[in-house]
Amino acid sequence: MGGAIELDLLDLGWSLGIMAIAVALSNWQRLDLEGQLVLATGRSLFQLLAVGYVIAAIFELNHPIPVLVILGLMLTIATQVTRNRISQKIKGLFPLVWVSLLVSSGLTLSYVLVLIIQPNTWYSPQYIIPLTGMILGNSMNSASLSGERLLNTISHNQREVETYLCLGATPKEAIASYRKEAIRVSLIPTLNQMMVVGMVSLPGMFTGQVLAGNNPLNAASYQVLILFMIMLTNILTAIFVTEGVYRSCFNEQAQLVINN
Repeated sequence: MGGAIELDLLDLGWSLGIMAIAVALSNWQRLDLEGQLVLATGRSLFQLLAVGYVIAAIFELNHPIPVLVILGLMLTIATQVTRNRISQKIKGLFPLVWVSLLVSSGLTLSYVLVLIIQPNTWYSPQYIIPLTGMILGNSMNSASLSGERLLNTISHNQREVETYLCLGATPKEAIASYRKEAIRVSLIPTLNQMMVVGMVSLPGMFTGQVLAGNNPLNAASYQVLILFMIMLTNILTAIFVTEGVYRSCFNEQAQLVINN
């Protein structure tokens, strides 16, 4: 198979025509989304081109320090977005989410790099940057869904939680069913994706490798690996985040204190 057909600036310009059509349709249907579409187009264009240049430079350097810097930046941005979605009032939520994402993604990546891919160097930017990006993007959503769901459920069921506490239950026992449901809900999008992958949708990893001219079977193997990595990271992240969120809802005397 040949390599992927490279796109030049003219092709990129024609691709903007796709969004121009979307803006025109929004205007025709009076959706009032023209401004958001233009902003989203500009941001995605700038951000992806910028990250393309940065990653290309990191590939050239092939040194652990710039790799760790870009990974740390990705982790911090994901943490900030997640924290804002869950709550901006809970003290200590940012470090909780940061550590949760770091540990969950770190454990998954370590397993994959050591036992499966086995690159020449652990910091090989060709593997660690795209893999981290894919699992971070998904675990960020899992953390947001589980944390927000748990916080809202506890907030809406304060009397029930306090009743359990009065009957002698610990805070963890009082919210156990809520936490379990929050984790389950956060995993539904990933489970749905795994159920229909290959039949309804062709994910980015698979499509990208096929477009690049790689063997479709090898592309499928990598996509399977990515899906399994995402699921493991999402479960770990949801467990860590919900553990921290529920603890933030109680004081040292095991009294319910909601501040969302």
